[in-house]
Amino acid sequence: MSQTNLDIPSSNPSTSSPPSSRSGLQRVISWILGSIGPIAILLSFAAIFAFGHYTDWTMPKFAALMGQPAPVTADWCEEHSVPESICVECNESLMEKTPDFGWCSVHGVHNCVIEHPELAQLAEQPTISPEDKARADLAMTMPVSRENNSGCTTYLRRIQFASVDAVAQAGVDVELVERRRIEQTVSGSAEILYDPTRTASFASRTAGSVWRVEKNVGDSVEAGDVLALVEAEQVGALKTNLIRALAEQSLQRQNVERLHIAKDAVAGVRLLEADAAQAKAEADVLSIVQSLENLGLSVDLQSIAQLSEREAFEQLRFLGIFSALRTQVQTATVTANLLPIRSSIAGVVVERNVTQGEVVDTHRPLFQVTDTRQMWLMLDIPLEDLEHVQPGQKIRFRGDGIGHQISGQVDWISTAADAQTRLVKVRAVLPNPDGRLRDKTYGTGTIVLREDPNAIAIPSEAVHWEGCCRTVFVRDKHYFDSPESPKVFHVRSVRLGATDKGYTEVVAGLLPGEVVATTGSDVLRAQLLKNGLGAGCCVDE
Repeated sequence: MSQTNLDIPSSNPSTSSPPSSRSGLQRVISWILGSIGPIAILLSFAAIFAFGHYTDWTMPKFAALMGQPAPVTADWCEEHSVPESICVECNESLMEKTPDFGWCSVHGVHNCVIEHPELAQLAEQPTISPEDKARADLAMTMPVSRENNSGCTTYLRRIQFASVDAVAQAGVDVELVERRRIEQTVSGSAEILYDPTRTASFASRTAGSVWRVEKNVGDSVEAGDVLALVEAEQVGALKTNLIRALAEQSLQRQNVERLHIAKDAVAGVRLLEADAAQAKAEADVLSIVQSLENLGLSVDLQSIAQLSEREAFEQLRFLGIFSALRTQVQTATVTANLLPIRSSIAGVVVERNVTQGEVVDTHRPLFQVTDTRQMWLMLDIPLEDLEHVQPGQKIRFRGDGIGHQISGQVDWISTAADAQTRLVKVRAVLPNPDGRLRDKTYGTGTIVLREDPNAIAIPSEAVHWEGCCRTVFVRDKHYFDSPESPKVFHVRSVRLGATDKGYTEVVAGLLPGEVVATTGSDVLRAQLLKNGLGAGCCVDE
């Protein structure tokens, strides 16, 4: 019988490991071995970035790889943004600074070229004429001429470019300082109105009803033309009373004449009574005539006195109605109560507020007639702009929806300002021979305070405000002498005047022929502000 050998596992714990512990260790080892590659890649990238950071991402030259690298010399001025080897601010021997004459109390600028024309960036020193000095003196009296701060120091600065190409790449353009026509003006809202001295409203002088209307809106009238006829009972009564008074006056006159012929046979008392009665009759006639005159009806007493009562009545019936109109109304049954409403001026009927048959009184305007050959322009000017406005100055008006410009002259300046708006009324008289101007036309009025045909002016975009002074950038006169000439712009403080059509008058600080930076000059201003950070542009005086 054979015996089978069986392998019995050992019970000694030191000779065997739990399966779970062995599998955990294997996982750790596998993770470490698997992470070596990614970690090596990350370390490689970190080394590359570190190398690029310290070498400014420049590859070493072949000579440096094969041997000793050549020394690198830094040639860049960070402060002034040009190579340090040509920086005129860091090395003033490269370009001598202009003399500093400081503040000019006469013209309110620094390094005034009017007082010191040798400072101008021109090939030859200019001569300042007496006319230019007088022009500057006048312009400085105007309200828009504002001075700079005398403590400003930016005028001492210079802005340099590395080359002409650098200027072009920065988008900086230049323009020549020239003489131009400049107007200094003040403006305000304006309105065209009928001239009230040539406008009249007409109403009936007594109560009545409208018998006939003769004129309509838009009709032209002459002085004395009848606008309408009003039937008024008072008019008829006055005419009748006048006929009676004239008859009484005639009777009393005949009585006095008869008594005076027989005065020897008549008592003196009767003569006195007759004279008194005649005087009373004459007074009654004059009283009635005056009442008719008050209604606008003139009576020719001498002519009427020679007529019979019927003839006199017929003449009085058409009293005040002119012959041309009398022919038109005679065909109808005409009352003696007609009162004509006549225009006292020549012009155009602009309002009619009545129709035939209406009852009217003395308080209601029926017609308005205006002479439109002359109109008023009323402007509202701010009180602070009124100092230099004077009668006789030119005014230009452009109304809303009007394609053309209208000119006039200042005729009157109000002595009071509006309590709410602080605006002052200014009036101009506008000729209107063709009738193109319209009442209640609104627009903008401009008063020309000063006109200078030879003012020194530059594009408005060339001027910059630095917080305490107004400056421009003037190109150096040696800019194009040679390629190596420093490409420099000088900071120049200027005193400004009026602005007109995109150009600004320079009262002081520039001379004709100099060249200033215009389009893109903000680049120079940015460099100026960058260099002045922390220092400010002004110092205490």
